Formats: sequence, C-alpha cells, structure tokens
Amino acid sequence: MKREVNKERISRLINCGMVILISCAYKDKRNITTCAWYMPVSRVPSGVGIALAKKHFSSELISKKQDFIINIPPWSLLDKVIACGSLTGWEVDKFKITALTGEKAHSLVSTPKISECIGHIECVVIDVKEIGDHFIFLGEAIYAEAEDNYFRDNFWDTSCVDLIFHLGGKYFFKSSPYIEFK
Repeated sequence: MKREVNKERISRLINCGMVILISCAYKDKRNITTCAWYMPVSRVPSGVGIALAKKHFSSELISKKQDFIINIPPWSLLDKVIACGSLTGWEVDKFKITALTGEKAHSLVSTPKISECIGHIECVVIDVKEIGDHFIFLGEAIYAEAEDNYFRDNFWDTSCVDLIFHLGGKYFFKSSPYIEFK
C-alpha cells in the first residue's frame, strides 16, 4: 500500500544525493552554506545549477558578487556540514565557528574555497531563475580540481573516500564502495 506524501516534502522522494558546501563572498563578507539541491546542466560549456532559499545570506552574497564555489566535503566533515546548514550567515561567521579554512581559489579573486574539502568547482553566475521560495543560480564552471587520491579515472573512488549523502531533515548516510558494471 502506498500513502500520500506531503507536496512540501516531495524533494525527499527524489533527492538523496551527495551534499556539497557552497562558499561565497562579497566585499568583506563571506559565507558557507550546505546544499543538497544542485545539478549539472551542461557539458559544453560546463554548467551547474544550485538551488538556495531566497532568504539565505549566501543568496544575497552570490547575487551581488555573481560567483560561488562548490566544495565537496568528505564524511569526516559531517559535523561541520551540519553546522553550516543549521546556522545562519546573517548572525555568525561560519568559517570561524566551524574552523573551516578559507583558501585562495585558483581563478576567482575573492571567493574562498574550503581547503578541507576534497574537490572544488569554481563558478561564475550566468543566469538566475526565481522559483517559489528559492533562487536557482546557474553557473559556468571556470575551474575544477579534486584530490587525485580520491578522484580517479574521472569518478570518485568510494572504495577509499566516504562522501556525504542526505535523506532529508537530520538523516545522512555515507557512500559505499562502488561496483563496476560489466
């Protein structure tokens, strides 16, 4: 038997994907936000979309600066990922409170990448869509990098690194070793 799912929770039917951290900055302000709503949107040029609530501090910073960095955290950063998703950048400096290190990015001038993360995608905003209570920031990736110990043959080697996945609310799980389809 199936039961009806509240329309406000339908994302939980289809979104149990990897969690990322978005870093952004504008003038002397910077922030980190946890994000589970994102997607690749183009291969050429390389494009990604991230969905952030309009009320988030990061939405304001990205709107003003027109860039952001996608940071891929390993499972060992779960407590910091939860803190970045639970606290508001309007009230606290998430870099300070989580002790995550903002490091100069490869191509972006003032937006920091998070050095403890194992991968980074630097993006410039090419379009913004307003949908309900969220903005979808469409970004063109201008530079990407990943730890070569964990990103092999163009995919995450989950036999040696655990990635963070989100089921919704307070529920998370880690990646399991990959299997090769033959």
